[in-house]
Amino acid sequence: MVSRLEHPAGGYKKIFESCEELAEPIPAHVSGKIPAWLTGSLLRVGPGLFEIGDEPFYHLFDGQALMHKFDLKDGHVTYYRRFIRTDAYVRAMTEKRIVITEFGTAAYPDPCKNIFSRFFTYFQGVEVTDNCLVNLYPIGEDFYACTETNYITKVDPDTLETIKKVDLCNYLSVNGVTAHPHTEPDGTVYNIGNCFGKNMSLAYNIVKIPPPQEDKSDPIEKSKVLVQFPSSERFKPSYVHSFGMTENYFVFVETPVKINLLKFLTSWSVRGTNYMDCFESNDKMGTWFHLATKNPGEYIYHKFRTSAFNLFHHINCYEDQGFIVVDLCTWKGHDFVYNYLYLANVRQNWEEVKKAAMRAPQPEVRRYVLPLDIHREEQGKNLVSLPYTTATAVMCSDGTIWLEPEVLFSGPRQAFEFPQINYKKYCGKNYTFAYGLGLNHFVPDRICKLNVKSKETWIWQEPDAYPSEPLFVQSPDAKDEDDGTYTEHIFWILLLSQNNEVFIPVFSGVLLSIVVKPGVTQRPAFLLILNATDLTEMARAEVDVLIPVTLHGMYKP
Repeated sequence: MVSRLEHPAGGYKKIFESCEELAEPIPAHVSGKIPAWLTGSLLRVGPGLFEIGDEPFYHLFDGQALMHKFDLKDGHVTYYRRFIRTDAYVRAMTEKRIVITEFGTAAYPDPCKNIFSRFFTYFQGVEVTDNCLVNLYPIGEDFYACTETNYITKVDPDTLETIKKVDLCNYLSVNGVTAHPHTEPDGTVYNIGNCFGKNMSLAYNIVKIPPPQEDKSDPIEKSKVLVQFPSSERFKPSYVHSFGMTENYFVFVETPVKINLLKFLTSWSVRGTNYMDCFESNDKMGTWFHLATKNPGEYIYHKFRTSAFNLFHHINCYEDQGFIVVDLCTWKGHDFVYNYLYLANVRQNWEEVKKAAMRAPQPEVRRYVLPLDIHREEQGKNLVSLPYTTATAVMCSDGTIWLEPEVLFSGPRQAFEFPQINYKKYCGKNYTFAYGLGLNHFVPDRICKLNVKSKETWIWQEPDAYPSEPLFVQSPDAKDEDDGTYTEHIFWILLLSQNNEVFIPVFSGVLLSIVVKPGVTQRPAFLLILNATDLTEMARAEVDVLIPVTLHGMYKP
């Protein structure tokens, strides 16, 4: 899974450059064979505008939200993109400057106003961004683009038009929610966000949004808080980007990367502080795992802890024989990884990018195992009895359970990130395969597949090609988790004609990724379609425009 490519030409810099939206969909040049059953839309979001006039955005998560769509139908593909008309975008375009503070870029009062107007503008409080560049997900019959604040934006997945802005604070007791909710087969959505709990202390709420309603009403209006996790620090919640969910439990990992809420609420409006300025690391805390049941929603008062790491993406977790297995994409230590994702860093020449990555926390795919049946008299004993893992859980004298992981993948400065699984069939269940984007010193340069049981790996890679998160799409007649192999599990359709019999292999599942090749003069970006079994290429649909980096998205059949 380790990248074998160097990138001295620095073509990756092109994926961090602004682009223009398209007036209408453009046709793609298709090579290879697209499966006949693959009819739908790949929807992606990410930053697409990295400056407003002469004012630059400074962080990767600051660029204004751009929505992308590859439509697939009858073997033909078109590509379309539009900026999402958030308040942050519309006001910036109107005033030709950065108006709302973003993740790593502070907005300042209009310089044309007099000193008294600017002074009072500073004291109007924090104006939270609605720049929804991180992910897309369905709620009921609708689709929403999101970031990590309390605002989500309803969009039309067909036209890419912006419909309306929704403030979740009008319905739920949360300050914001993650960009990685979980969805059950019936359409129920779960998410997590920090809030003020009892006695004004911070906590984390799991929220539940019901499935589509028979009366066609908005499910968001019927949202509710299901269960609450306590915070280890009263005024410093941990940064939360995702959480885990099994069939019967929620898993929340509280990391040492903290938001200094007092700083956020006080110094922001006076000194032009941005979100990144309000993060700090607790180098003494380590990392805590929390559990709660789903039905009914109740917090479990076991204290699981381990050494410090950053966490952005859960791969999967599941229950097995009285244990909860939790697979994570971790970064060792308490130093915040986002400190290394300023645009000035990722746009550097290759040798400088590598030097910066040497100083950053190192990535590792880890498996932790949490026992559910715990007795104090078992102090000092490894409580994990699952035969297929080396992960341990040991009762300490203070009653906490110390966790040590099994490492599923580790390579120097080589990350397996933006993980995906066969979500519809295996979310919260015992699984075998994970797919991810390979980061080489923070540069995305390969697509990976990991067998979490055998630790076998596969990669797709081309010189000077920069892919995005691979999305798994299951075919209607899929039977195996990764949809079979050529030698053992491939399925055939028997076609009869007048003169002969033709056997055609059915590829039951694929990976979809947007790939950019900046050094190519014609058609420098394409939709890549891979066989999910062995990552062999099935087809690509090339377009004659560059596509900037995308973060997350979804496939809409």
